[in-house]
Amino acid sequence: MRYVSVRTDTSTRWGISAEGAVQLAPRGAGWADSLLELIEMGPGAASAQAERLLRGDGEARDLNSLTLLAPIPKPTRNIICLGLNYADHASESQRAKGQEVSYPEHLVVFTKATTSVTAPYAAIPVDTTITTQLDWEVELAVVIGTGGRNIPEHEAAQHVFGYTVVNDLSARDLQFCHKQFFLGKSLDGGCPMGPWITSADAIADPHDLALWCDVNGQRQQSGYTGDQIFRIPETIASLSRIMTLVPGDIIATGTPSGVGFAQDPPRFLQAGDVVECGVDGIGTIRNRIV
Repeated sequence: MRYVSVRTDTSTRWGISAEGAVQLAPRGAGWADSLLELIEMGPGAASAQAERLLRGDGEARDLNSLTLLAPIPKPTRNIICLGLNYADHASESQRAKGQEVSYPEHLVVFTKATTSVTAPYAAIPVDTTITTQLDWEVELAVVIGTGGRNIPEHEAAQHVFGYTVVNDLSARDLQFCHKQFFLGKSLDGGCPMGPWITSADAIADPHDLALWCDVNGQRQQSGYTGDQIFRIPETIASLSRIMTLVPGDIIATGTPSGVGFAQDPPRFLQAGDVVECGVDGIGTIRNRIV
């Protein structure tokens, strides 16, 4: 199933999308008010409401008549991100910095502010007095369904609600001049997400997916989720040993090679550029820089 959050003429709603149509959840009477609230209700209640929508409850609308929002427009917590989680990206990053190539032995984790989250087709405003080195990073993101602490690796898949696409837009000048990544990763609008959450049961193997990024129609990144250094079950288990994961947590699992700062010469996004990021089996997001 594809879970969406949309803006109608009068309100923000959640629903299920299929074949160009959306079945919007009703308001009140025990229904979740948002997709985040649905996830927080737990897998049993969430499945029950989804099944009711599939049987025809709710309001049927044409997808093109609605404005898609990020699936979780206002996450409870910062987006959790993995750095250097593809060997080819780790190599290109270190070479671009003149460093010896090595691969992380443990998760490299940073976060993006919740205010960075924006819609899958939203315009991305960039203030050139803040950054002139805006870069792209296509990523598969995991949405936690059932929270927990000390989750065993072999049980991690049971804690996944679904998957979505993220562009981890990065202000490289900010990222590299500070001691940590947070500021360079947290620009308002710097985390376009969507176009929906594809339920976990619809993805046979999240490590058997192609992912890609185009800038102005030219392919910049082309990767495969099977090349992740730390796979999703290990990532969930490792994170949950340190902190309690909660329903609705979003984990961006890293990017393959092809980012702008590592090119020769480096290439960064400019006003008017269009960035498309896609993950096979999930969907594609498309954002114009303004």
